[in-house]
Amino acid sequence: MEVQLHRIRVRARAWGLTAAAALLASLAACSSGTTAAPEDAKGSKGADDRPVVVSVTPKGRQAVAGTPVTVTAAGGSLTSVTVTDAKGGKLAGRVSADGRTWTSDRKAAPDTTYQVTAATRTEGGAPGTTRASLSTAAAHKVNKVDWRPGAGATVGIAQPISLVFDNPVKNRADVEKQLKITTSNDTEGSWGWMRDWSGKDRVDWRPRTYWKPGTRVTLDAQLNGTDSGTDGGWFVRDYTTTFAVGAQQIVKVDLDSHQLTLMRDGKTVRQIPVSGGTPGGDKRSWRGTAVLMSKEGTINMNSETVGLGDAYDKMVDYSMRLTWSGMYAHAAPWNARYFGNANRSSGCIGMSEEDAAWFYGQVRPGDPFEIDGKDTKGTVAPENGFGEWNLSWAEWQKKSALR
Repeated sequence: MEVQLHRIRVRARAWGLTAAAALLASLAACSSGTTAAPEDAKGSKGADDRPVVVSVTPKGRQAVAGTPVTVTAAGGSLTSVTVTDAKGGKLAGRVSADGRTWTSDRKAAPDTTYQVTAATRTEGGAPGTTRASLSTAAAHKVNKVDWRPGAGATVGIAQPISLVFDNPVKNRADVEKQLKITTSNDTEGSWGWMRDWSGKDRVDWRPRTYWKPGTRVTLDAQLNGTDSGTDGGWFVRDYTTTFAVGAQQIVKVDLDSHQLTLMRDGKTVRQIPVSGGTPGGDKRSWRGTAVLMSKEGTINMNSETVGLGDAYDKMVDYSMRLTWSGMYAHAAPWNARYFGNANRSSGCIGMSEEDAAWFYGQVRPGDPFEIDGKDTKGTVAPENGFGEWNLSWAEWQKKSALR
């Protein structure tokens, strides 16, 4: 029995091999030497219709701000991306040439939640939509800005745009890149960094030459989401201001002849006898170009505040500030005998009550005072008011963080 069973098994195995060989030969003859492609594992959809995988950075609920939002598609492409914050503000951006990546133009701001909607297309052309969100951590420290001129102002032809920061700005180039100036006539200009008279960091934008009358100017400081650097903190808002340039007015002050001349559109409007700072000491006036910073009216002037001891303490009318260090043009009736013939003030440019009243009504902040004189205490520095006009254009350009 055991022998017969073995023979049966051998015959069955031989028959199976023969049948398999015949079947393979038949298949080879039908395929003409090629193998048919198998059906896709996902059935009739095909690999090209697999869903697009979308990823967003930065990630999480306490993400670090200060980097652009990036949306990436794997297994397909992006057709559009919308990123909005809780207030409805949108982060603009653009899709890369290959359609795989979208990057925001602006950086993610601190303490902000963004909703991301990405429209996609699979490799096979099927549309899809992916939604995601991200939230950035709050700023550990916030930097703020005080700027001039104010919105809607009409200023003189020498008025710079000036931003003074509450906290130090170490990342000056990063900040400067976010400051956009637009003018109605493509005015050439440049930013310049300095330490303000107050001791704070400051950046000014001045034209290459005085503004053309009628120019309209817009500052768009897109600072939200920008890091000031060590000890400075984050900016958490943008700043915008628009102003216009008025008539061409230049005030020329000759301390040697003791005369002030108001020029408008190249013509003399009026000449006023004045008395400048007393020669030979700390009471001398500054020379160079100073810019009228503000019209302050009647104010108390105390010599102790400018390091001149107890020389004076009085109320002064028609006060027009020219420097942070305390040089003004103003009414000085107590000095009447010196107007037009001697410099006997404590550094200011004094004139009669009548002349001061008229002059005060003619000038505006931003008008340049071009001051000449042999015996002065030096040239107005850029940080002492708006003394940047005393630098050549090449010197001023070097003060930019992007040069």
